[in-house]
Amino acid sequence: MNKKFDDWCETNGQVEAASADPDARLDDPDSFRCELPVGQETPESVAAMKTVVIGPGGSLFLTDGHHTLTSFYELPDGGADLRLRLRVVENLSRLPRPRFWDRMKAEKWVWLRDARGNAVDVGELPRNVGLAEFDDDPYRSLLYFGRDIGYTAGTIPFQEFFWGAWLRDTRPAGLAKWDTNDLAGYLGAVEALTKAQTALSPDAVVDGGRTARELGVLAAWNDGKARDKGEFGKLSKPYADAKPGKLAYALAYKAQLADD
Repeated sequence: MNKKFDDWCETNGQVEAASADPDARLDDPDSFRCELPVGQETPESVAAMKTVVIGPGGSLFLTDGHHTLTSFYELPDGGADLRLRLRVVENLSRLPRPRFWDRMKAEKWVWLRDARGNAVDVGELPRNVGLAEFDDDPYRSLLYFGRDIGYTAGTIPFQEFFWGAWLRDTRPAGLAKWDTNDLAGYLGAVEALTKAQTALSPDAVVDGGRTARELGVLAAWNDGKARDKGEFGKLSKPYADAKPGKLAYALAYKAQLADD
């Protein structure tokens, strides 16, 4: 089953895909079924949903899910009209724009740095999802593959951006051999990153005043499981495997784009 259906179901608060027709498409919700029906969500399934703040005029401001929603936007069976539920963190639609941005900054619900770590103004933020709207931040992207290996995702808004800034500044040993086009090389970078994370004290300040504990650091690498088990074991599965890892999927998709 294509991983995109798992991702859609998780983002929609329905855990993962239970089944999909041979010709299933994301823009045809009747062609696949999620494990958890709408109306039977649990606190855990809701916690996995991507988050927004409602701003002036009813505009939605993502606080999590920029990369996930961009991937849906770029898919042939996705796009701007793809229906997806988001979890509302706060409704600030009645605030005038200056007070709205003051609140967003105070709550750390906005990320005001570019892909190189330089400060930006709110007027320079992307206005939509989609690859054309974002610069590539390889460190932030690497964090995605370290989920549940070095840290638990979804603890606070912009969690992976804080970790990405730390990664850019510290450059843990092992990243020098990071090959973004090779599964083994990429896995080595993920392993180096996540082992550096779990080596931190929970009270260590990572970035922006956030501690490793706040940013979901795990007590043990790969949650204490062997290298070929747990999330790292799943991530290591090649594309030819019956159930490839999400890194293999990403590299295969990248190769496909290069060939088109």
